Amino acid sequence: MKYKFFTISIPILLLVIASFYVTSKFIKPPPKKEITIATGSKSGNYYKTALIYKELLEKENVKVNLLTSAGSIENINLLKENKADIAFLQNGTIKNNQEGIKSLASIYYEPLWVFYRNEGFPINYVIQLISKKISIGREGSGTKDLALKVLKDNGINQDNSQIFNYDASKAREELEKGNIDAMFVVSSHKSDTIKELLANPKINILSFKRAKAYSRKYPFLEALNLYEGTLDLYKNLPDENIGLLSTTANLVVKDGFSEELIRLVLKKVKEVHNKKDLFAKAEQFPNALNMQLEMHEEAQRYFEYGDTWLEKIFPYWIASNIDRLKLLIIPLLTLLFPLFKGFFPLFKGFFPLYTWTMRSKIYRWYEEVKNLDNSIDSLESKDLRVQLEKVQKLRQEIQKETKVPLSFMGEYYNLQLHLDLIENKIEKKLS
Repeated sequence: MKYKFFTISIPILLLVIASFYVTSKFIKPPPKKEITIATGSKSGNYYKTALIYKELLEKENVKVNLLTSAGSIENINLLKENKADIAFLQNGTIKNNQEGIKSLASIYYEPLWVFYRNEGFPINYVIQLISKKISIGREGSGTKDLALKVLKDNGINQDNSQIFNYDASKAREELEKGNIDAMFVVSSHKSDTIKELLANPKINILSFKRAKAYSRKYPFLEALNLYEGTLDLYKNLPDENIGLLSTTANLVVKDGFSEELIRLVLKKVKEVHNKKDLFAKAEQFPNALNMQLEMHEEAQRYFEYGDTWLEKIFPYWIASNIDRLKLLIIPLLTLLFPLFKGFFPLFKGFFPLYTWTMRSKIYRWYEEVKNLDNSIDSLESKDLRVQLEKVQKLRQEIQKETKVPLSFMGEYYNLQLHLDLIENKIEKKLS
């Protein structure tokens, strides 16, 4: 037996070593754990959001550098010049086919706010700003890009009005002093500038009565409603319902950036932005919807499939290293399994255990299915409708939580058929 072990195992071990050497030539080295993110000004929401990312990523031993800028347009240039890896971008500021730049995610709503001096009469349409002094945001910002589109649609330009390129802080100061009549700013509702302007009785906000018309013309815009008192019930901010136009804040990445770091960034982005917000439902962000730039392939995979099973089991970098070494691990296990199976009887029980584990993911639902089925005969029509909703919710929950290999899909679809039978039984009793 001992002689047989050596005559079989030594050639296999030599073959394993040779396989390691050959496949190691095709394995990508681990990425450098460093990211440079182009934000905006330090007073802006992009920078504040990037600080949150920085804190979370540095817990994963990733060094994060923040690069301030004038805004979206300058951020794109920083990516093209290889000065940044990832950047914040206001959706709609650039069009498709930007060579070397791809979208990662849409992360939150960014409304367009138009504030104007309170002179005793309301401004209901942008066209009423003609001949006024207007700040449209600083050069290189997304605010300027969007403001120019809106003003052009209303026939307002340098020939009939005075246009200024102030940043949000400077524009607020000039508006409060009376040196300008109106200001455009694209920003999150969490911005201190927005809250202070809404609280100022000398400043009014324009409610876009034709918000839906703008959203039809520009697919990256959405019509949002800001209801009275939603920002501050005690101060009643705002003091009336406001119609807003909104774009979204996007993350973009230079092509060729590490796919592993992209996945890690998206995990942290999801952790930050998937909660319910003033304008967004829970789990609405981050998403891959309505992008003007092509989606990065790895980001698309992440939104479609979520975390890998390795990422669900292990800390991220362990899962990442195992995934990178799968070219070595798979042939290694393939070669060693016959050896182990022959000399270690314990391994003979591995496959039954695996089969039981996969099937248990399906069979664990049957107790609930059985209880639903048993309760049908004794229920009245009203309760039957409630029971039907429970069956439909259970189906959605099963689809979301039950992930099994293709070889076990027969058992999975049997479970779905049993749910169909219960639904048909309820519907028959209701008819």
